[in-house]
Amino acid sequence: METPVQVGWIGTGVMGLSMAAHLIRAGHSLRVHSRTRARAEPLIALGAEWAASPSDAAADAAFIFSMVSMPADVQSVHLGDAGTLRSAPRDSVLIDMTTSTPALAVQIAERARERGVAALDAPVTGGDVGAREARLSIMVGGDEGTLARAEPLLRVMGKTVILHGPAGSGQLAKAVNQILIASTMVGVVEGLAFARRSGLDPHKVLESVGAGAAGSWTLANLAPRMLRGDFAPGFRIEHFVKDLGIALEASDQAGLNLPGTALAHRVYRDAVDAGLADRGTHALAVVHPAADSRR
Repeated sequence: METPVQVGWIGTGVMGLSMAAHLIRAGHSLRVHSRTRARAEPLIALGAEWAASPSDAAADAAFIFSMVSMPADVQSVHLGDAGTLRSAPRDSVLIDMTTSTPALAVQIAERARERGVAALDAPVTGGDVGAREARLSIMVGGDEGTLARAEPLLRVMGKTVILHGPAGSGQLAKAVNQILIASTMVGVVEGLAFARRSGLDPHKVLESVGAGAAGSWTLANLAPRMLRGDFAPGFRIEHFVKDLGIALEASDQAGLNLPGTALAHRVYRDAVDAGLADRGTHALAVVHPAADSRR
């Protein structure tokens, strides 16, 4: 095991809670902050120390992680009046694992550098299952030296850790991931709707197509939840709408038209309007125009 270090951790949502717990179990000391202390209680029970603010969480930490919801949260956590960069020690490493904007990742890296702090943007993919089982794929923006320092901790939470380029590159790679997922999810919903309408057993269809060229993580992990009517969030629709908005903004800046992603974005916004913002992304099956195939 790597030498235990002091870690500041901000964010204890569906994924962040599991990720932070892996670090504690690996022997690291955590000082944790979330918007409500109750969300951090499972980590405190494991031995984490409560911090009243992101700044308090960062004090004396060798590594400072954030896994929050929105770019505005990222900005407040690191650049705000009680943000981590108010107290982060020189030579510490700030690692934002939130899916945020490339421009904000660059801004944080620049502000961190001014204070003698290194920074990585390191968004993840793998959902709640990957977080619980420490099988996340971690996409990193930053420099090789900083990643070399942080990688032992990142590998406590994930199995794949890849540097994609300078600050912001991790966020760009995550945009690719979300673009791929968006159209895949629409295809899964429509495929299952077609199976039902055609009189097929959708469970048997999943068994057949999942073993072939149509197989994917989404098909294997989320399609069965759709069939059970289990729409508990592994990743919330409101966050996916945010992510697709970031991807579409980045594609516009690159002069690229992504009609499939734009369509998925519209359908997911409909899901938010239907009151499903806090449900898992697979709850698209409830509001997709093909949802009436159940009847």
